[in-house]
Amino acid sequence: MKKSPSGKLLISLVIVSALLSSSHLQAAVSGKVVGWGNYSGDPPPPNTGFVAVSSGSGHHLGLKADSSIVAWGNNGVGQCNVPLPNAGFTAIAAGHYHSVGLKSDGSVVIWGSNAEGIHDIPLPNEDYTAISANVGYSLGVKADGSIVSWGRGWEDDYGQSAVPEPNEDFIDVAAGYFHSLGLKSDGSIVGWGSNAFGVCNVPPPNTDFVDVGVGGYVSVGLKSNGSIVAWGDDRFVDLNTPPPNTDFVAISVGQLHILGLKADGSVVAWGYNDYGQCNVPPPNADFIAVAAGAWAQSLAIYQPCRYALAYDLNDDCIVDFNDFAALASNWLINCKSDPNNPACVPK
Repeated sequence: MKKSPSGKLLISLVIVSALLSSSHLQAAVSGKVVGWGNYSGDPPPPNTGFVAVSSGSGHHLGLKADSSIVAWGNNGVGQCNVPLPNAGFTAIAAGHYHSVGLKSDGSVVIWGSNAEGIHDIPLPNEDYTAISANVGYSLGVKADGSIVSWGRGWEDDYGQSAVPEPNEDFIDVAAGYFHSLGLKSDGSIVGWGSNAFGVCNVPPPNTDFVDVGVGGYVSVGLKSNGSIVAWGDDRFVDLNTPPPNTDFVAISVGQLHILGLKADGSVVAWGYNDYGQCNVPPPNADFIAVAAGAWAQSLAIYQPCRYALAYDLNDDCIVDFNDFAALASNWLINCKSDPNNPACVPK
């Protein structure tokens, strides 16, 4: 579920921004992408200025503070070929083999695979405020609170793209492999599609939710008090959030693992860990956004040090041995005589 700056994603970022004593969202709450688990490559340089990330099935999208999109990873069907003009984007959603971007004018742009009618956005293509994507289909929330679906999602065998009635008062949406969730303006969650393992049965009280996420066999909701509620199948993902279950400001759900962003900038990860997708790399601090991918990959945006500290070569606001290690790794590199050296990144 990816919202425009008028929606809840921005609210989460503003919360983190305030906690980091930032005064301007676009200038302060941006950083570099960090990936772990079954992660396929890093974004092309410069790895700076990111405000949001989304991870699909082997490819990744990053939204920059200048409203452009950077895509990297598996590009077999053009899911990384962002169409021009690459500007004016406010939200992103990486599907299975397609990508979706939301523009500031409320229109939606899609690229990559066109199987299952994924590109067939119903007209008029306007007034969207949130988007989400998964295998073979996409969902969008309109300014009037209705949800629009396009694509057929594995021919929609489970009804995951068939929005239930009454289709009104929605503010966010999450598209899953077999089921979908919609968040209402009153803080309640509605589920549809396959209800295997009770993934559409929101545990009571179904109130005060501010974020939703969908995995392969689980559903996840973030409460206004900073707690996380999960329900569905616990064979792969422990439905009990690691304690203390407080102070979360954002969630992201992969196929078999969950990422939670804390108000202090740390990330909590749990679930299936076959590729280390739950092993958050150090220092587990100063993160401002998270994204869990379908293929056991995890991404986060790390806000580098905001101070011009001499000899802080790794930009962590600390001068220590790691900085000397960084210096040693670049020793005797001459970008004038060897401009093609990978370490010679243009500014």
